[in-house]
This record gives sequence, C-alpha cells and structure tokens, in this order.
Amino acid sequence: MSQGNIAVPTAAQDEACPINEVLDHIGGKWSIGIIVAAAAGPIRFTELERAIEGISRRMLTLNLRKLERDGLLVRTVYPTVPPKVEYRLTPIARELGDSFATLTAWAERHRHAIAAARRKYDGQPGRPAGGQNL
Repeated sequence: MSQGNIAVPTAAQDEACPINEVLDHIGGKWSIGIIVAAAAGPIRFTELERAIEGISRRMLTLNLRKLERDGLLVRTVYPTVPPKVEYRLTPIARELGDSFATLTAWAERHRHAIAAARRKYDGQPGRPAGGQNL
C-alpha cells in the first residue's frame, strides 16, 4: 500500500480544527439565538425555549451543551424541587454578543438594499428564483 496517500495533520491543522468547530457552533442559527437571548442576563431553559422561535427541546439542549463546553455559557443548577437551572454568558460570550449586535444592526440598516438586490437577481432571465442552486 502506498504511503503517499496518508494524510498526516500538521500542527497548524490541529490548531485550525477546533477553530472551525467553534465557528460552526457559534455560527449556527440556534447558537446565535441563544447568545442573543442570554445577553440580558441569566435565563432559564424554558425562557430560552420561548425566546427562540422554532427550536425543539432536544436542539436547545444540544446547543446549550456545545456552548457550555466551548466556555461561552455557564450552567447553574439550584438545589430546589424541581431543580432550577439558569444559563448565563461568560465574558467571552458577552464580547461575541457585542459582535452579533453589530452584525444585527448592519443587517437591519441594509435589509432593504439586500431585498432589492435579490429581487433584481431573481428577475434576470436564466436565474433560478429564490437563490436556488442548479
């Protein structure tokens, strides 16, 4: 068997993998919603569930675990019956939340121009409507 086809990760690739993984986590629509919802302060699971339209309990749980693992959320369980669980952003997540606020403001300022560009693009002959891939 040829050894030429065996990929050996370099140190740079090892470092890049976690970066890509973290970017995938924070770039997902559910993660963004969680971070935005938790920006005002500690928030409970059910409050998150109500704040993030369309998210299932399972998806919320998975995303909360990922964000906690990445050091973006702190989960606090209070010894009550039933148990009270709160989530709060860590300092690095608050910094990320500021970036999301900037991005959201940009999207709000330019939403009309983007909508107009989409209408123009979709109206061109030979272009699939709605940005569909061929």
